[in-house]
Amino acid sequence: MLVSVSYFLTYSSNSVSTPFVGSLEGYYLGHGSWVGVGAVFNSNNDLNSLYTILLDNDHRILLDRRYGSGSRVGSIYNVQPHDAVFDLVVQGKKVGSLVIPSFSLSTRLNFLRGILVPVGIISIFLVMFYVVVAVLFLRRFVNPLADVIYAARALASGKLDTRISAKGQEDLRSLSESFNEMASALERDDQERRALLADIAHELRTPLSVIRGRLEGIVDGIYSADGNQVSLALEQTYLLERLVDDLRLLTLVETHQLRFEKSQIDLADLARRTLEIFSAEAREKNISLSLETEPGNFQIELDPQRSEQVIGNLISNSLRYIPAGGRIWLTLEETSNLLRLCVNDNGPGVAKEDLPYLFDRFWRKERSRSRNTGGTGLGLAIAKQLVEAQGGKIEARNLPEGGLRVVLEFKK
Repeated sequence: MLVSVSYFLTYSSNSVSTPFVGSLEGYYLGHGSWVGVGAVFNSNNDLNSLYTILLDNDHRILLDRRYGSGSRVGSIYNVQPHDAVFDLVVQGKKVGSLVIPSFSLSTRLNFLRGILVPVGIISIFLVMFYVVVAVLFLRRFVNPLADVIYAARALASGKLDTRISAKGQEDLRSLSESFNEMASALERDDQERRALLADIAHELRTPLSVIRGRLEGIVDGIYSADGNQVSLALEQTYLLERLVDDLRLLTLVETHQLRFEKSQIDLADLARRTLEIFSAEAREKNISLSLETEPGNFQIELDPQRSEQVIGNLISNSLRYIPAGGRIWLTLEETSNLLRLCVNDNGPGVAKEDLPYLFDRFWRKERSRSRNTGGTGLGLAIAKQLVEAQGGKIEARNLPEGGLRVVLEFKK
């Protein structure tokens, strides 16, 4: 195999680039001649370890490093078939040849070492470089993505409290933050769903228990089967029906399946009609109802039935909580781009920490969920959904002098 290598070099030296050839060509380029070239051989380990002959273009020996051959300098050298010949070319012009005669085993090994050692050193550094790059790539990209994949699988298996730390490049941090936001939303929705099921079960249990108790009492002869007992059971049936209807309406609005039949209405007239509906109940409780408006154009495009339902829910809520002798007043004002309707009362108001939950399903001021004040606990939640579904805005705040104000805003 080594012989074939030397044979190849003999006929293809121009295509072979070795460190010692470059050193010699560099010396000639810097000095313009071969005078003193022996210093290159002494300072270059690769050249110093080889038995070499330096020839000029006429094949005259300029330097002979074979043992005991110094006297042959200046004579003609005949290249042998198995000699390795390297043409020395400077600026496209051949300036001489380097001959490695008759490769012995030691010479061949030294020659191969001169080629393979630099290649091996470069290869080692390249491998180390690629290892470092791979480790950095793994830490910056692969590990964060693996964390996201693992967390997604955990989330899919029901572990909604799974979160991942935001690390890595900016886009990976954004991905981690978006994942955490999604996980938080899913966890919150799951908690709300569980709370809703518990609330519905609680709300249904009371009227069903009353109906069952009354009917069992009649069957057992404890209660007489007269109109009074039937009326008590029927009243709870109406409550169940109202609760089911409210749940259905709330579901339709939240899923955008409720159709609104909008038309041009006068919001002031609508508010007066709604107040008239509750006038009898207000007189029974000695509560005054009024509407305060300023001159203006209160025409707006809304669904009249759903808008009346919103105002009615707010008035009904105030009637339920303010004491006898209280006051409920509505104010209506116009700005350049919207109409603002406020439902005010002088009741006890709502604790500041409870205001954010006022429009939640089944929220009641009484934590015991007593039915002394009646209602299904869905009126304000329905009002909020109906207002927002028509492009409006609703919020609640306490009045400085006491009481609650619910503000409705609609763009004109």
